[in-house]
Amino acid sequence: MRTNLSSQISLNRVSPRYYRPGNAVERSVLTRLEKIPTNIFETSEEGVVQIANEIVAKIQDRQREGKFCTIAIGTGASLRPLFTELIRKHKDEGVSFRNVVFFNLYEYYPLTEGAGSSFSHLNKLFLSQIDIDRQNIFTMDGSIPQEAIIEHCRLYEQRIQTFGGLDMVIMGIGREGNIGMNEPGSHASSTTRLILIDATSRSEAAHNIGVDNLPPCSITMGINTIMGARKVYMLAWGEDKADIIRSAVEDKVSDTLPASYLQLHANTSVCVDLAAAAHLTRIQRPWLVTSCEWNDKLVRSAIVWLCTTLNKPILKLTNKDYNENGLSELLALYGSAYNANIKVFNDLQHTITGWPGGKPNADDTYRPERAKPFPKRVVVFSPHPDDDVISMGGTLRRLVQQGHEVHVAYETSGNIAVGDEEVVRFMHFINGFNQLFENSEDKVISDKYAEIKQFFSTKKEGDMDTRDILTIKGLIRRGEARTACTFNRIPLSRCHFLDLPFYETGKIEKNPISEADVEIVLNLLREVKPHQIYVAGDLADPHGTHRVCTDAVFAAIDEEKNAGAEWLKDCRIWMYRGAWAEWEIENIEMAVPLSPEELRAKRNSILKHQSQMESAPFLGNDERLFWQRSEDRNRGTASLYDQLGLACYEAMEAFVEYKPI
Repeated sequence: MRTNLSSQISLNRVSPRYYRPGNAVERSVLTRLEKIPTNIFETSEEGVVQIANEIVAKIQDRQREGKFCTIAIGTGASLRPLFTELIRKHKDEGVSFRNVVFFNLYEYYPLTEGAGSSFSHLNKLFLSQIDIDRQNIFTMDGSIPQEAIIEHCRLYEQRIQTFGGLDMVIMGIGREGNIGMNEPGSHASSTTRLILIDATSRSEAAHNIGVDNLPPCSITMGINTIMGARKVYMLAWGEDKADIIRSAVEDKVSDTLPASYLQLHANTSVCVDLAAAAHLTRIQRPWLVTSCEWNDKLVRSAIVWLCTTLNKPILKLTNKDYNENGLSELLALYGSAYNANIKVFNDLQHTITGWPGGKPNADDTYRPERAKPFPKRVVVFSPHPDDDVISMGGTLRRLVQQGHEVHVAYETSGNIAVGDEEVVRFMHFINGFNQLFENSEDKVISDKYAEIKQFFSTKKEGDMDTRDILTIKGLIRRGEARTACTFNRIPLSRCHFLDLPFYETGKIEKNPISEADVEIVLNLLREVKPHQIYVAGDLADPHGTHRVCTDAVFAAIDEEKNAGAEWLKDCRIWMYRGAWAEWEIENIEMAVPLSPEELRAKRNSILKHQSQMESAPFLGNDERLFWQRSEDRNRGTASLYDQLGLACYEAMEAFVEYKPI
């Protein structure tokens, strides 16, 4: 059973010569804007194998010399697949780590009981599973008194030097460009020290190690310490790192982007997959550095870029515009700006449809969705109980209004995203209802009410909820989802709560996807036999709930494909995105316009999920509420179409088709 199919999705088929140049001359041309040597791999799996081989080779060189190999290592999500590969090499190939000295890159501070520890996470994921001598593991002490920190940091630096300095630093990169826990503003001369973690890094780190209560500070190796290593590896996988990788590699050195200091290091290797490399110039805008192998998506991307650069609509671009901005190849390809403009204008025009389920009795030659069969059976998979309305609420209503049989499958309970005050509010209601109509005779309700009040009165930050409380939180979200479905005129018999097992840990860190998760999805698909499937296309986070839910759906589809299921032969699968980011316009294959009234109805659908308003625990650093983020995203898509000279709408929801691999 293939449970990682989302990792194999490549929206833009990049020519291998852009990321695997054939010779040194070609590499120098392609990478002339890159100030750190950057190795791009097709997948993270391919990348970690090569990096692991290089690390092992260095360790074994040191073994032959009778010396220690000193390595500083972090705990970011990008390092997890590397840990897995190194553990495999130890167990399957007999690679020994007995001569390795590990230094922890950072530790959180202050560490109190129940607080998340970087070293504990590193030990659990990696160190405890190899044969390293425990005396050769060094970490900062996050529990020491604050007045002892300066001396503690000095001794940590001294310890590194007693081993002859660092042979290697292996780390990821944060969304703010932080390396280790060196936040923006860190000085090039900084050494190991106490630093305040900013909100973005704290949220990212908490997610990575799967804890709710992360200390506010960190004792971290400084920039100067990292730069003193003989070799530095910086790893990044997934499209959510694409922007920061481009900035670190191609922008100027700045203390506002600590990773950019690595441009000054003599032996740094940035290792990324194609998704994380997506915004490097040679991948995203290759025409600026080399001649191109043009395809429809690259042509669309280039012309949209030209429009936004010059602030012109497509049909007003001229031959001069193309020639002066590195796109003369397109003039040679199409003969004139007019021909190229018309080609891309028509391509984009054909993505727009007010009939997401297909327009009956209409010529569908240039429509994104086929006319027949009509009506269609549709399954919308929603990772959390509100993703359906946040991501495609307008399209959802349109499908119902146009007569299709719409089912919504809520894949997880979403229980950990409900605040405790919501439980208290509902328990107040239930207890009041009991007193009013049952004369308080129902002891189960009154006893449970007292029990939950007692639990919350003593609950400390980081404490896990009881199973009963998690169940109540799940019920709250079910009720909200049902209310939204009723508002959108979806019968409750077509609301499916799958409660996939991987999610039910009661904490941020989830279990890996299993066959049990896939089987639940598979049973629903076999029951409904849909003509259309809508699924979350948020591919950025390989460990996020959206990605795991999508993998469960794709794995189920893969099983049906292998079994030769008849229904799948007449089914199309559309991917939507969440409240934070939209598909790049070169990838959009269906754009559903929304009127002001439809956008307002979508907002009201989202507002049915009251537990996810201001009191939701995981709103992130964006101060906008989910309905605001969603509307801004949808209006932004419509605005871009308008700027390109296409029809002007209030808002648009965009989709990309997934074709089973």
